[in-house]
Amino acid sequence: MKQLMLGNEAVARGLYEAGVAVVSSYPGTPSTEITEYAAKYPEVYAEWAPNEKVAVEVAIGASIGGRRSFSAMKHVGMNVAADPLFTASYTGVNAGLVIAVADDPSMHSSQNEQDSRHYAIASKLPMVEPADSKECLEYVKLAYLLSEQYDTPVLFRTSTRIAHSQSLVELSDREELPLKAYEKNPAKYVMMPAYAKPKHNVVEKRMEDLAAYAETTPLNQIFWGDKKIGIIAAGTTYQYAREVMGDKASYLKLGLINPLPVKLIADFAKEVETLYVIEELDDIIETHCKKHGISVIGKELFPWIGEFSQRLISEKLLGKTPEYVDFPETIPARPPVMCAGCPHRGLFYALKKLGLTVFGDIGCYTLGASAPLSAMDTTVCMGASISGLHGFNLARKEESEGKSVAVIGDSTFVHSGVTGLMNIAYNGTNSTVIVLDNSITGMTGHQQNPTTGYTLKGDPTAKISIEKLCEAIGIRRVRIVDPYELKNTIEAIKEEVAADEPSVVISRRPCALLKYVKHKAPLKVDPEKCKGCKSCLGIGCPAISFENKKAVIDHTQCVGCGICSELCAFSAITE
Repeated sequence: MKQLMLGNEAVARGLYEAGVAVVSSYPGTPSTEITEYAAKYPEVYAEWAPNEKVAVEVAIGASIGGRRSFSAMKHVGMNVAADPLFTASYTGVNAGLVIAVADDPSMHSSQNEQDSRHYAIASKLPMVEPADSKECLEYVKLAYLLSEQYDTPVLFRTSTRIAHSQSLVELSDREELPLKAYEKNPAKYVMMPAYAKPKHNVVEKRMEDLAAYAETTPLNQIFWGDKKIGIIAAGTTYQYAREVMGDKASYLKLGLINPLPVKLIADFAKEVETLYVIEELDDIIETHCKKHGISVIGKELFPWIGEFSQRLISEKLLGKTPEYVDFPETIPARPPVMCAGCPHRGLFYALKKLGLTVFGDIGCYTLGASAPLSAMDTTVCMGASISGLHGFNLARKEESEGKSVAVIGDSTFVHSGVTGLMNIAYNGTNSTVIVLDNSITGMTGHQQNPTTGYTLKGDPTAKISIEKLCEAIGIRRVRIVDPYELKNTIEAIKEEVAADEPSVVISRRPCALLKYVKHKAPLKVDPEKCKGCKSCLGIGCPAISFENKKAVIDHTQCVGCGICSELCAFSAITE
């Protein structure tokens, strides 16, 4: 049976068909839906782990325990998972282990544009890359065969475009696999130096064997067309090139992108007049070709930055821009904005009003950096707000203590913020951390986390108390505020930043988009009382606009949070 599927959905289907038993991941766009779709299969145990490192370690443990396992993350998540990843390359596997990483060219939802192929090279692991949903399903199944044949974890690379585009896939039945025996083997699984040193030799031999496999694997295919132009590409760039050039070029499509073949590329190069390498982000394939004396045209023609497109490839290879429909109307820009009723809005308004330096983190609340709130100074990575604030206060001491805070979401706090708070408690800077507890992992689409009390599949489970956790690690001053109550929130933050010891403020209010949240009636503006002062615009609520020099509230968006009414000095905003 054939079915139209998203790339992420097809990966999950591949896991099901391959007989995978354990899936552990942390949500991160563009990889999130793989795990969500996998959870729909009763035969597959799927969970959200607190972070990517934990998720990969769970998958490693399940593999050693004899079940095929899987973990998915976005590119920056692989930074977090790198520690177990590199050592798992040495231990190898028992049952098959596949680790998916979704890159995000053009940074649609990310803080950097790193190329995860470097991780495959550095960790000495095979990496496969599909070019459509059909291959997402097929390559996952093949990856498990490679994993078990070569005793290795296999990296599975996608991108935003492959993850979220659709194509036809052919469905098969699930392969039910028996539990593989586990045998105690310290020389294989205990990576202390005495055992790790000989395992490095095993890793190098494995890469030699995989390099030979790369020359003949069906993952790497040649499609002959006009031999005046040859194109080497993988993943989405292959699709773009094929759509633009059709039979006007010949193609070497790479599905195994680490290790790369040598003879196959050289033989292909001999058959074409001009050879191009088309790859997004870094020059991995191009450098490999030039290292082996194969002349190619790559980054001197194609950009290092951002997603490619059919239009870009047409301009670079054919010197012409394809026709497209142009709308003469000027469409206003619509930048991302916190939703109407977002609990973070009141908190950031309070921080702006207090004039504090704010160390930010990764989540919906990163939008607090945008105008008109403009209440965030830094965002680096998951958990960096807390550690960064500690360092900032160490550097500036009395000049910054009492005038700076860190903000971090509930999911991000358990992901990697707890250790930074431990550091503050242990080493004792007068740092105030604000945990923005909206009762869900918001930015990636409302996934559960260890503070919500529910598992990925919605089953009730243990619920971490953020306040008790903070107290347990040595924070004596912990208080909870409702960010809809602006006056109380401002006063609480003033008191905590003035305290002569570390403190935590928990800004607690569920995400306005959660289905169980009961909203108040929409507010409205009395045009007779409104003076057009625009104070209400200071919170950046998308439900508020101006018409005829008066504020107007869109009742279809307003959730009656009441923050704007607190800002109005003329009592013009009412229920």
